[in-house]
Amino acid sequence: MLNSTATLKPTGVGKLNFSFNTSQDQKLLPQAFGEWRKFIYDLCGIYFQDNKKYLLESRLQKRIKHLNIDTFEKYLQYLKTSPKREDEKKQLYEAITINETYFFRNQPQLDALIASIVPELLENKNGGFGRLRIWSAASSSGEEAYSIAMMLNEMILPKYPNLRVEIIGTDINYAVIETAKKGIFKEYSIRNTPPIYLKKYFKKVDNNYVIAPEIKKMVSFKVLNLYDDMAMRVMGKSDIVFCANVLIYFDLESKIKVVNNLYNSLNSNGYLFIGYSETLHGISKAFKLVSFPKTIGYKKG
Repeated sequence: MLNSTATLKPTGVGKLNFSFNTSQDQKLLPQAFGEWRKFIYDLCGIYFQDNKKYLLESRLQKRIKHLNIDTFEKYLQYLKTSPKREDEKKQLYEAITINETYFFRNQPQLDALIASIVPELLENKNGGFGRLRIWSAASSSGEEAYSIAMMLNEMILPKYPNLRVEIIGTDINYAVIETAKKGIFKEYSIRNTPPIYLKKYFKKVDNNYVIAPEIKKMVSFKVLNLYDDMAMRVMGKSDIVFCANVLIYFDLESKIKVVNNLYNSLNSNGYLFIGYSETLHGISKAFKLVSFPKTIGYKKG
């Protein structure tokens, strides 16, 4: 994920100005950087700080070379006017986001989910009858969502066999969503998986680890832009939302907008988990801070 601090929304800039040297990679001039920054911000709320210009530059270079386009200006126009612009936006999202994840990454949050939150919510669902909906809002390649499914299958569903569990994973990156749907992972992803889960819920095929069918069917995945108000309207009625390491992408205005959307997606008394380095301080007063062993959560009032 990109490290970001709260910043005002960028304003538009004038005509782009480029210098291009065929003997080496291009450099984004300050004015061009401002135009690219605004374009990306308007698409998805991601804001590149001034000190991240080099990062954006290197990510765009990869797409420019792949498309055999010779300037940043032409690539921006391609994204705005080409008949294939929607497909290329998918590639842009993949280029500018970082997807670092693995199974059981935030164990204290998962422990709080199983030991405290789910039992509390089930008390309000007629003793385990009904539906439990959990949303992994930045699921990347699916490890978080599948970790939740395994723990529920192991420790909750045997006690509440009538409970209908719905787990959905979303991400803006099309490529990682396709990986999540396949349920096939490399050794890097399973490095922190407890042996009992690794043995019971994975099958090793060559150098890959394939998630068990009973876990795979518990989770669905789809592409979603958290900055898209219309798309977010269909993500309501969740009991728990995990949205770790997303807010660091955004400036203050984007954070407020996204957190408000997440709040509206939760049922009354639902819970939100964010990343350990993130906070809702200065962003939202609508949640109640709740402490758990080694972690905190945010409860909708």
